[in-house]
Amino acid sequence: MAEWARERPDLDVSPQGLIGRLHRLAARLDEELLRVYRHHGLAAGEFDVLATLRRAGEPFERTPSDLAAATMITSGAVTKRVDRLIAAGLVTRRMSRTDGRGRVVALTVAGRHLIDAAFTEHMANEHRLVGLLSVDQRAELAELLLVWTRRLGEWPSPEPRSVADGVPGNVRG
Repeated sequence: MAEWARERPDLDVSPQGLIGRLHRLAARLDEELLRVYRHHGLAAGEFDVLATLRRAGEPFERTPSDLAAATMITSGAVTKRVDRLIAAGLVTRRMSRTDGRGRVVALTVAGRHLIDAAFTEHMANEHRLVGLLSVDQRAELAELLLVWTRRLGEWPSPEPRSVADGVPGNVRG
């Protein structure tokens, strides 16, 4: 920033400090989250698919289009992830019982056991990470991020929040 300020004193380069810190923090948080996924033999995308199926409740299944929407990825990416999870014996893919042309992806017993263990460790890890901030700091940061995200158009309308320890509900997994 100092170099840009020197070279382009006509520009206010202060946003670089905030956005640069957010990028570095996001990369560091990803590293910390990936350690847990890898510990369970999963990539981040595989964890997301398993978590999405698990939180669907009994019978722990969703259509590929529901998986794509819930994980914010393309249908092609869902297919690749599901194929890897099928090969690992963690999910199955079958014809829908209600739509003869549709498919359904479901957790296997092994997949449910794995995601339950991985998610338990994931939540402990996330608590550790946010625990580096005070309860008040977490609440303030969560609110600021929510406001900024809404203004960028990601969450256009207020949604119900679960507040535990001053932090809105989980946004990932």
